[in-house]
Amino acid sequence: MKITTLSMLVCGAIFTVSCTTAKNYKINSKSGTNTQGTADFVQKGKNVKMDLNVYKLTPGIHAVHIHEKGDCSATDGSSAGGHWNPSKNDHGKWGSEHFHMGDIGNLVADKNGTARLIFDTDKWCIGCKDESKNIIGKTIIIHAGQDDFHTQPTGNAGGRVGCVEIK
Repeated sequence: MKITTLSMLVCGAIFTVSCTTAKNYKINSKSGTNTQGTADFVQKGKNVKMDLNVYKLTPGIHAVHIHEKGDCSATDGSSAGGHWNPSKNDHGKWGSEHFHMGDIGNLVADKNGTARLIFDTDKWCIGCKDESKNIIGKTIIIHAGQDDFHTQPTGNAGGRVGCVEIK
């Protein structure tokens, strides 16, 4: 037990860059769609990498956002609440002058309805104490349409077709 405790302490306090936290989740279909797939999150050091693999989407562009509540219980995904926006910024494109932590962007589903999005950032964490960065207790929502990056507060992305609770 002493070695495990010491290893965890050393990993967390001194060698953060070499530590990895991983989470894997199944995408739940919403709004009468057949959307399926997986969402993988890996934190290595200060960066979190999200890897979305989505199937059975309508071909075309679909917005992806983090929403404020870790709840996919509603059939239309509305139980996930609005976009996660701890800084109270305007909605926009990630990395632009105005954006918030829930503004991930768009993914493109091919003619078979398959899409993949890999997103890497140091602005999120998995289970840390900083609530302005911690993605645990939030959801990933996949929308029916694309994010226009301008319409407030949602990007005019349409209904919710996929939902993933980040636990």
